[in-house]
Amino acid sequence: MKKALRNKSKYTGFKRLLYSAKYSIDGLMYAYKNEKSLILHGIVSLIAIVIGIIVKLNRYEWCIIVIVLGIILAFELVNTALEACVDMVTTKYNELAKIAKDCGSAASFVTSCIGGIISLYIYIPKLIYLFIK
Repeated sequence: MKKALRNKSKYTGFKRLLYSAKYSIDGLMYAYKNEKSLILHGIVSLIAIVIGIIVKLNRYEWCIIVIVLGIILAFELVNTALEACVDMVTTKYNELAKIAKDCGSAASFVTSCIGGIISLYIYIPKLIYLFIK
C-alpha cells in the first residue's frame, strides 16, 4: 500500500481537499467508463444545454435545469455505488441483492422522469414561441 494512501487521514487543509477531489474524479471517471446509463444521461444533458442556449433560458430557468441535471447525475452515481457494494458482498443470486439493485435503479429512473417533466415544463412554451414567432 502506498504511504500516501495509508496516511491519507493525517492530511489536513488543502492537501486533504486535493485528495478528496481526486477520489471524486476517480469515481466519476469509473462511472462514465462502466455505466452506459450515465453516458446516456450525459448525452441528454448536452442536448438540454444546447436547447437551453437556443431558446435563451433566463438565469432562473438555467438554475432549475442545472439543479435537475445535477440531481439526476448524483442519483446515477449513488446507484452505481450501491450496485458495486452489492456485487462486492455477493456474486450469487440473492433476492435482497436484487431488491437493493432494483430500488437503486428505480430511484435513478424516478429522478430522470421528474427531470424530464420539469425540462418539458420549461422548454415546451419556449419552443412553441420560437416556432410560432
